[in-house]
Amino acid sequence: MDICGLILRVLKKNGEVKSADIVMLTGFSRTYVNRAFRELKNDGKILLIGKANKAKYIFATESALVAAKENILRIRRVFKNDNIDEDFVFKEIKKNNGIFLNLVPNISTIVGYAFLEMVNNAIDHSQSDEIEIVIEKNENSINFSVTDKGVGIFNNIMKKKSLTNEMSAIQDLLKGKLTTIPEKHSGEGIFFTSKVASFFSIQSSCKKVIFDNFMNEVLVKDARETFGTKIRFSISLDSKTKIEDIFKQYTEDDLGFSKTKVTIKLYKQGTEYISRSQARRVLTGLDKFKTIILDFKDVKLVGQGFADEVFRVWKLRYPGIDITFENADENVSFMIKRAKEQLSI
Repeated sequence: MDICGLILRVLKKNGEVKSADIVMLTGFSRTYVNRAFRELKNDGKILLIGKANKAKYIFATESALVAAKENILRIRRVFKNDNIDEDFVFKEIKKNNGIFLNLVPNISTIVGYAFLEMVNNAIDHSQSDEIEIVIEKNENSINFSVTDKGVGIFNNIMKKKSLTNEMSAIQDLLKGKLTTIPEKHSGEGIFFTSKVASFFSIQSSCKKVIFDNFMNEVLVKDARETFGTKIRFSISLDSKTKIEDIFKQYTEDDLGFSKTKVTIKLYKQGTEYISRSQARRVLTGLDKFKTIILDFKDVKLVGQGFADEVFRVWKLRYPGIDITFENADENVSFMIKRAKEQLSI
């Protein structure tokens, strides 16, 4: 039997063929059938698309390749974290699928940036033996997750920064410019990825941080215990966000990443009243920036000690840093303005 000829006839009829199809038709061993597939592939007549049980062969034409790729919209891969780099992973993920076909430039740039940053973080920080990546495209969005079984992002920050709990680690992480490997990382990756996404989350230990840019919300929730770290990223296909515009929002006078925004409600400790000690926690690490914006959305009451510590005491210590506020209601604004008046006396 001309098994190569049979493969080509089945392929012509169906547009694609799997080795299992030919094994079933002929009764020949999988090894013998795969030898015929390799021969046709080496002759440049067919191409292999997909991995493992989803692997299939198509004719080696550009139109057939494009048509086959268009229907592959979900990829799951597990990589050994052994001297790999994020560029290699990205190239492997982009092969032979339709996820990245026909993306508009701003979405393509955002997905590429976010993917490379998050995979690089997992490679360098997680100490995990393996990294699992799932990426998919649907009619509304592109979504990916990066999962490791390593030390866990919040535990790692707690250990390296000598912090006592996960919330303190999360609070530091959200400010930007935080890294546990300063010789290799600037600490900007998670900060900017959270800004360009439509939806972004970080889950580790028993906490989950959610960035919902549709609702302009940052939330911290209790979650099922997670060993290692799981990052989820989603960008709407009709998003008008441009990564260069996000960079510009947090850059001043070519100083690089020099501006940050802090969501004050994440520093509450069982009450709307925010104390002087909580103010010091908010301000930890912010002397790296030139401009700081404090967001008081959903904060109903601010203590005199907090306002004084931020807008008088800290400002006297760092007069060259511009510290402003937004989304403060009448009561909060009153306490802030009162502290600022004391600064000018």
